[in-house]
Amino acid sequence: MAENSIPKQGPKVWERVPKRNPNFTGRKDLLAALRKSMHTVTAVVAQPQALQGLGGVGKTQLAIEYAWQYRDHYDLVWWVSADQPLLVPSVLAGMAQALGLPPATSTGVEQATQAVIRTLESGVPYRSWLVIFDNAEEPEYIKDFLPRGPGHVLITSRNSRWSDHEPTIEVDVFRRDESKAFLHRRLGDAIGDDEADRLADKLGDLPLALEQAAALLARTLMSVDEYLTLLEEQTSRLLSLEKAPTYPQSMTAAWQLSVSQLEDRVPAAVEVLRCCAFFGPEPIPRDVFRRGNRVAGPRLTPVLSDPIELTRALSQLESLALVKVEPTTRTLQVHRLNQALLRDELPEDQRAEFRHEVHLLLSGTAPADPDETTNWPRFEELAAHLEPSGLIECTVPAVRKFAIDLVRYMYVRGSYQQAQALLNEYIQKWTEASGPRHSDVLVARIHLGNVYLALTLYSRAQELMSETVGMMEESLGPDHPETLWGKQSYAAALRGRGEFGKAQEIDAEVVEGYERLSGDNERVVLRARANLALAYTLTSEYVHAQKMLQETYLRQSSMDGYGRRNLLATWSNLSRAVRLGGQLEVAMNIAEEAYNYGVAQLGEDHPRTLLAAKDLAISLRRSGRVTEALQLMRDTHHRLQRLYGDGHADTMAAALGLSNTLRANGDLEEALTIVRRTLEHYPAVFGANHPFVHASKINLALLLRLTGDAARAQELDQEVLHGLGDLLGRDHDYAVTSAVNLQNDLAALGRHDEARALGEETMRRLRTYFTPDHYLSLICAANLSLDMQATGAEEEAKRLLTETVPQLDALLGREHPDALAVAAGQRVNGDFDPPPI
Repeated sequence: MAENSIPKQGPKVWERVPKRNPNFTGRKDLLAALRKSMHTVTAVVAQPQALQGLGGVGKTQLAIEYAWQYRDHYDLVWWVSADQPLLVPSVLAGMAQALGLPPATSTGVEQATQAVIRTLESGVPYRSWLVIFDNAEEPEYIKDFLPRGPGHVLITSRNSRWSDHEPTIEVDVFRRDESKAFLHRRLGDAIGDDEADRLADKLGDLPLALEQAAALLARTLMSVDEYLTLLEEQTSRLLSLEKAPTYPQSMTAAWQLSVSQLEDRVPAAVEVLRCCAFFGPEPIPRDVFRRGNRVAGPRLTPVLSDPIELTRALSQLESLALVKVEPTTRTLQVHRLNQALLRDELPEDQRAEFRHEVHLLLSGTAPADPDETTNWPRFEELAAHLEPSGLIECTVPAVRKFAIDLVRYMYVRGSYQQAQALLNEYIQKWTEASGPRHSDVLVARIHLGNVYLALTLYSRAQELMSETVGMMEESLGPDHPETLWGKQSYAAALRGRGEFGKAQEIDAEVVEGYERLSGDNERVVLRARANLALAYTLTSEYVHAQKMLQETYLRQSSMDGYGRRNLLATWSNLSRAVRLGGQLEVAMNIAEEAYNYGVAQLGEDHPRTLLAAKDLAISLRRSGRVTEALQLMRDTHHRLQRLYGDGHADTMAAALGLSNTLRANGDLEEALTIVRRTLEHYPAVFGANHPFVHASKINLALLLRLTGDAARAQELDQEVLHGLGDLLGRDHDYAVTSAVNLQNDLAALGRHDEARALGEETMRRLRTYFTPDHYLSLICAANLSLDMQATGAEEEAKRLLTETVPQLDALLGREHPDALAVAAGQRVNGDFDPPPI
């Protein structure tokens, strides 16, 4: 049977479970006890079960055997290597697609992890599931990731404190009859019953020691008596080294004997084995050694530069059970106890040498671009070895760059909490080693600020980035590439805090700086221009934004290998700038192309695709296709809500978009309910005086008027206009939209003189700072004609309406709802759809 494959009668989902040990024997009593404990149903929610025992007693093998023997009881079996709690969310998130959930590449690891846990606990689509957490040493780090539902959780650990948390079965060494049966199975007639008894006695019946002894005897054809003699000599030698009491004497002796034999036969294999001791206990990618000949240090270069010698060394290591090789995943793995013994036998200077060799191998064989999605599986494999190898302590620039690339990988795939934890550790240790103003420390601080932005912690991001950019300018210089990148991130933090004008100034400085350094064709220049164009959109300079986004999009789309995420962002921003500039039909066509690209290239649940879907829904509504818009916006809001919850900025924006679409469809009560619920989240995310907080109340005021409370609507719009005027100026899009609606509030209250005066002022602003044929200019003019008529200026009103209607028909089409409303003598309102920051 192929590795990791299962028979036809097995589970529908079988993932990451290591291959079965063909030499597994005995343990029938433990398997029976485990089965009884796992399958005795005393409640709807089953309790996790723990296997606890000394290293090397076979807890992991017992869990593997349980999964294989009782696979028919489960629809899903999933293996989680839990020795590094930081990586547990990524492994759980990998279950998303198997459960019919959006993948972590679309939603982010943290959201996918929580969705997986909730889905398992719900029992849909699978009630019978088994999740195994292997080597979960600290209950406090893992307990929040244990699903509790109709399925089963199995834990293996050396930590006896699990008994304080979950039902626990203690796993001890083999019984003597199990040890003898194991040796007979491995060595057949080559070992007699008395010899097996004596060997098991000397090895303390420890399964891992027996496995390594049997492998050595089978490989070398050494007699049992000879082995026992050598074992006695090695034991005495090892005891003199004062090994830690947590290492069993039998394990230490058997292991050392195997290593001694290996040293005599293939010395290069010992070097590889010792190197493996300084990786993490997770599987090590075989390609690290294959590619490592270019970057290895003096200890490993000889063997890694000779493919035949490397193959021979790995073959010897596997045959002596010192490494476990998985051909299907192209990985090799060393037992954590063996790793500890290997490290402890070396003097400190040699430990440092091997540790540094591992740092060079990890950094020198890593992919170049963490933003490229095809590189993510390789980054995930390497991430497991970051902390165990002590790589964070290394001061070599290339190694630190790899460490930064790893957190960038976590960030772009949505593992914000993991990235934040690592960055805090980087900053602390690198500051101690290199000082607070070292470029690596400053870069790590900016990355941490970007994580804060992703978590919508805008105030913390602004504070951290402001201080860091100042330090960069002093230490690196204002035109250093890292300083420019830091400024670019700082500008995003300012946008998050609502300081749109200041952010735009900084974005313009960054573009100029990059153009001086990189010319016109570098990707960093294009990204900087895309950010500047976004800043123009937020300051309602739509002509500038559209021109820059169009140029940037054309160059990005013609560039080989340009990131799909970034290209889609530029494409969607272009559609939005065109729409806000008043070209509704063109914007809708661009938005539709962008959304289709996102679905095809990134998937329909990717955050960038969902933002593109939101923009398309807005364009559909603005173009009069309300039914299609409502269906798409409702679906998009549901997906964002499922991924992020109600308090995320993107979910909030989609909720306001849904409310606007419901209003356009005549569903006023539902629209009002949604907008009120959504506005509760805005101050918490953005702060009480953010432009978005004020502008979102435009939608609430409009719905209040439409449902009969024009007086409260007028008060609210007056407050909004004042607040936006102070923050952005009266000529900003959001302010003039508020003024258009305030004019309609005053008219609804019969205050036509005030409405006319406000309408005339607003129309002057719109025709000056936008264009006379802009959408907002035309609806303001149409509304003003009604106020002129109401105040006795009938001829003037008629001229204005006669001038406006053909322009509005040309822009929207005669059958557009707004064109029909104007033709029917009705007022047209504005609203607010929050753009991305």
